[in-house]
Amino acid sequence: MRTRIPLLCLLSFLVMVSTSITAGTPRVISVTADKDNMFKIPGQKMPVITLKANEVIQLRITAIKSTEWDKDGTIHTFTINALKDQGWDLRLKEGTHTYTLAAPADPGEYVVECTVKCGAGHDDMKMRLVVTP
Repeated sequence: MRTRIPLLCLLSFLVMVSTSITAGTPRVISVTADKDNMFKIPGQKMPVITLKANEVIQLRITAIKSTEWDKDGTIHTFTINALKDQGWDLRLKEGTHTYTLAAPADPGEYVVECTVKCGAGHDDMKMRLVVTP
C-alpha cells in the first residue's frame, strides 16, 4: 500500500507535465505552394485550413518555383488581405519555411491568395481559412 501512493503521485505528476507540454505546442499545418500555381494540403482535394479563434499555429509552407517570380526571389505569397496587419502576408522563397501565426479573433471565412505573378494559373491560386468560435 505504501508503494502504491508514491507511484500514483508520480504517475499523476507525469500526466500533468505531458499535458502541459502538449497544450503549449502549437499545431503544425503543412501547405505546399506548388509549381502548378496551386496551394495544396496533404489529404485534401480543396485546401482549407480550419482554426479556432485566436488559435496559435505553426504554418509550415513548402514553396516550389513555377515559371515566373518576383525580382527579390519571392516565388509565391501566402496572403490574406483582410489580415495583413496580423502577419498573414508571407513572401515565400523556394524551400520550406515555418511561421508562427495566430488565427483572428473574429470567426469567419478568409481568402488566402498568392499576390506574386507566379505563372499560368496564378489568378486562381487561392484557398480558404475558416475560423470557428
